[in-house]
Amino acid sequence: MSRRPIPGGVPEELRRRLGVPDAVVIGLGSMIGAGIFVALAPAAQAAGSGLLIGLAAAGVVAYCNATSSARLAARYPASGGTYVYGRERLGDFWGYLAGWGFVVGKTASCAAMAIAVGSYVWPGQAHAVAVAAVVALTAVNYAGVQKSAWLTRAIVAVVLAVLAAVVVACFTSGEANAARLDIGSDADLGGVLQAAGLLFFAFAGYARIATLGEEVRDPVRTIPRAIPIALGITLAVYALVAVCVLMVLGPQRLADATAPLSDAARAAGADWLAPVVRTGAAVAALGSLLALILGVSRTTLAMARDRHLPHVLAAVHPRHKVPHRAELAVGAVVAVLAATTDVRGAIGFSSFGVLAYYAVANASAWTLTPAEGRPHRLVPVIGLTGCLVLAFALPVSSVLTGTGVLALGAAAYGMRRFVAGRRKP
Repeated sequence: MSRRPIPGGVPEELRRRLGVPDAVVIGLGSMIGAGIFVALAPAAQAAGSGLLIGLAAAGVVAYCNATSSARLAARYPASGGTYVYGRERLGDFWGYLAGWGFVVGKTASCAAMAIAVGSYVWPGQAHAVAVAAVVALTAVNYAGVQKSAWLTRAIVAVVLAVLAAVVVACFTSGEANAARLDIGSDADLGGVLQAAGLLFFAFAGYARIATLGEEVRDPVRTIPRAIPIALGITLAVYALVAVCVLMVLGPQRLADATAPLSDAARAAGADWLAPVVRTGAAVAALGSLLALILGVSRTTLAMARDRHLPHVLAAVHPRHKVPHRAELAVGAVVAVLAATTDVRGAIGFSSFGVLAYYAVANASAWTLTPAEGRPHRLVPVIGLTGCLVLAFALPVSSVLTGTGVLALGAAAYGMRRFVAGRRKP
């Protein structure tokens, strides 16, 4: 098992520009995004009146994952997140598998968010708008990570304002009924766990802070502070939104809703708010897409450095100090997917891949020593167990697809090692 620290002199290092506020904003931009606009309805369909229990379960697992990731990121402040942690603590294969699941799953999520932008902005030309959004945000990321942070700050402000308006409209409406929060017989354990797995999709953005570890100032201090702050704000916002929407719509109407927050605004008598929510959803999807491209490109950079992906993608721009080739490659793949497919049903698949990714993170955190900043022993145990339980509680199609993708990645890794071994004298 490797215990080597990440060297400070990695060739073509990225530039450390981000402080705690920037890192928190990037985490918020990843989490307070399109997830809250799209994940509530399928989660309510799975859990019924147990939706809030599912949200709480997702929050507990997310907290454990965030704590494990923060401690590891402080120890290994390099681009790549759990790909790096798994490689350093568990061995090359586990790091590779985490990176593979992240890159493939989140690339599909990028395309889903791009199409969501198109669907909200111009439903008749959703794919064209999606491609334009990918091109524009890839250009923003190419210009430097601080510009991405500034744009994310503006997006987060807009989305929080929209969500606040929905919460106030619902809580002050005569339609709000606290009795709709009661947990009934429709809330079974399997449904609650499936809802937690689906809602985890909306929490998973704090990984973006860790994957930017090579671009954060004083990472030992910044990352452990930024991740729990971003997660805590997100959990509070999501809980408020879920409670107010349930009080107005109830579990069944929420489960049947195609646009839950817009439907809640109309039911609360605030018809004027529906187009505002639509705009907020488009901006939120844009923010999620921006942060996703950031995270996927940094993990691609780390895997390319180790030649698990084409080494040409390991280049860092001499002036902007960003992984420009990785960003362009990710942007190109996402643009093609956004133009040719409809991946709005990818929430389950993305959740499976991300839960597998965090399972490796928690297993890696377990191996830390007290001198290395190990979290309380219960944190990685609960995190690892929770990730595995929620992953296999997802819809069967998501589990089968996710397992198949991970198996394909493992086979590619084995083949590469076999070929490399045959070439040695």
